[in-house]
Amino acid sequence: MDPLSDVLSLMRPRNYMSAGFDAGGDWSIQFPDQQQSIKCGAVVSGRCWLAVDGAAEPVLLKAGDSMLLPSGRPFRLASDLALPSVDASTVFASVPKGGIVTHKGGGDCLLVSSRFALDGNYAAMLLGVLPPIVHLRHEADQETLRWSVERMMQELREPQPGGFLVIQHLAHMILVQALRLHMAEGPGGGVGWLFALGDRQMGAAIHAMHGEPARRWTLQALAELAGMSRSSFALRFKETVGKSPMEYLTRWRMLLAGDRLANSRDSVSSIALSFGYESESAFSTAFKRVMGCSPRQYGRAGHGEAGEGDGAAQGALAPVADGLAA
Repeated sequence: MDPLSDVLSLMRPRNYMSAGFDAGGDWSIQFPDQQQSIKCGAVVSGRCWLAVDGAAEPVLLKAGDSMLLPSGRPFRLASDLALPSVDASTVFASVPKGGIVTHKGGGDCLLVSSRFALDGNYAAMLLGVLPPIVHLRHEADQETLRWSVERMMQELREPQPGGFLVIQHLAHMILVQALRLHMAEGPGGGVGWLFALGDRQMGAAIHAMHGEPARRWTLQALAELAGMSRSSFALRFKETVGKSPMEYLTRWRMLLAGDRLANSRDSVSSIALSFGYESESAFSTAFKRVMGCSPRQYGRAGHGEAGEGDGAAQGALAPVADGLAA
């Protein structure tokens, strides 16, 4: 797989809900904290304002625009932000999951949106490198997402057998495409692995590390893949990703190892060997340094067997995920 697919697969995004929203007249709706989920959506017709808590400025969403809200923060959608808001629960409470909500008669603004739950341990890998609002508004972006959005609206309007699964896949397509388009816009001052994928030279090195995480990569070998001198590559990687190449590689290996410890019955020694460590003790030392606990503590916590003494394992991924997000 490619690095973006690698990371998204590790986070196991699960679609909470996809729905349409059709509003008319004057309206303003306040949405609560999204619990570390990521929300994506598109305006099918009309326009509305979007304001996210902590974001510097609200944005005006027009027909064809798409947006990502990766921070999980409370937000507001409105025809006019000067209007008093009603709580989203009062608008959506009586509507069946996955349908189209009509508010104040509808007809003026039609949106489709999806909300994703991310594995809480890995969420910082993605959420930490994105701004509170990702606003995609160029004509090329609109054309790229249009088919998925229109198909989702059709599925919501005309439920058919298998529709739930179709909507799930369409929601994933919209999420991945929106991330692709954001990457294509360039880093815009951002630092992290996601932006580095848009850099041909840094992307080549990251692709290589993800493709063969167990290989004994050297700085020289990665620099050659990037077509750069070793010193120039090391400096550029640190500036773009926020970590040195070897730090990034070690953290990625430990994330993969942690996933296997939590979701398989592989022994610590077999996992160590599969990631190129000659001994279990060397692997355990590296794992504890990065993840904050021993592999066995982490494995017990991942299988829901952690006791009070395993508190470090419960929060172990925060530093490593932040490291990749930096």
